[in-house]
Amino acid sequence: MYNAKGRYALMALFVIAAGVCLFYDQIQLAVLAGFFFAFVIWSHFKHSSILLASKHFKNGDYEKTEKILAEVPNPDRLARNRRGYYEFMRANIALKREEYDVAEHHFQIASRFPLGGKNDKAFVLIHLANLALRKKDVERTKAYIEKAKELAVTPKAQEIINKIEQEANRL
Repeated sequence: MYNAKGRYALMALFVIAAGVCLFYDQIQLAVLAGFFFAFVIWSHFKHSSILLASKHFKNGDYEKTEKILAEVPNPDRLARNRRGYYEFMRANIALKREEYDVAEHHFQIASRFPLGGKNDKAFVLIHLANLALRKKDVERTKAYIEKAKELAVTPKAQEIINKIEQEANRL
């Protein structure tokens, strides 16, 4: 759960350790340091700082969350289980800033990746339905609502779905 600078420091430490081990003819330790270096690089591209960003996101610190998400070198390379969270956080930050088109784009991407559970996926679809309702696109709103109904588990989610459905029927 390091940020990018922390991972770069770890990489430098493992390279230095490998160099020192090679200098003292400790080949096995140098190889081990090389494996650790490779693991940190793999972790940097596949997992990045998503867990650290989610910690700040849950605490409501959206500035730090956005700063940490900006460190992700290429979101397309993230592991499937991390990409959904990345897009979900990006979408919610855009929603807070009232950038609805950007939020919709990120929620669309988040809907294609696994999230925590069915209810989390339902909330992504609820957000998409709400954004479609904002654009007065009744067909898309109803389509998102139907999918969200299948996934919604909690009473809160079902209540929100009912409210959006009532609003869509009024249009």
